Amino acid sequence: MEFKEERALVASTMGRLYKRGLTTATGGNVSMRSGDYMFITPSGKDKDSLTFEDIAILNVKTGEQIITSYKLSIESEMHREIYLKTDVCAVVHSHPTFASLFSALDEKIDTHIIAETYYLLNEVIKVPYELMGTKALADKVSDYAKSSCALLLENHGALTTGKTLLSAFDRMEVLEQSAKLTYLARGFAKTNDISDDNLTAIALMR
Repeated sequence: MEFKEERALVASTMGRLYKRGLTTATGGNVSMRSGDYMFITPSGKDKDSLTFEDIAILNVKTGEQIITSYKLSIESEMHREIYLKTDVCAVVHSHPTFASLFSALDEKIDTHIIAETYYLLNEVIKVPYELMGTKALADKVSDYAKSSCALLLENHGALTTGKTLLSAFDRMEVLEQSAKLTYLARGFAKTNDISDDNLTAIALMR
C-alpha cells in the first residue's frame, strides 16, 4: 500500500507552492484524499525537496497513521476533519504574504475586482483565531470549510480546498493575487467592481 502516484502529486504540489512564494521553506501543508486514505506533507522538512516517500498516509475515518516513520504535520487533524465534514478531495494551507496580512486586518479581500476571482473563490471567509495545531482550530476550520473553499485563518494564514489538488492550488494562487489587488487598490478612490447582475451571472456559471 504505497500510493506512489498520489503521494508524488502531494510532494510536487508542495514544492510548487514554495517555488511560487506562497509559503516558507518549512511552512504550510498540503493534503489529498483518495477513498478512505489521506496523504499529507510532513512536519519540519524542506518543502522544496519532498519526494513521495516523505508523504504520510492516514486513514481518514480513524486518524490511524499507516506509515509511521514520518512526523505528521501539526495540522493533520485539521485536514482530516475537513475531509470528514465536506466532499473536497484536496486541501492547501500556507502563509502567502498578502493573504496572511489580511488574516490580521479587519478588512475583507475584495473578490469582486476580477471576474475569475469571484468565479473561483466566491467570498473569502475569515476563521476566528485558534492556536495552531489544536483540535479547536481543526473543529473551527472544518466547520467554516463547509461554506467556503477559501478561508483566512485569523493571524495565521490561508487555506483553500478543491475537488483536485490543482484546483486547491489554483485557488490559493488566486486568493493571494486577490489579496494583493485589494491591497494595491487602497491607493485609488474606488475600483470599478463587477455589477451585482454580472456577479449573479458568474455564480450561475459555477
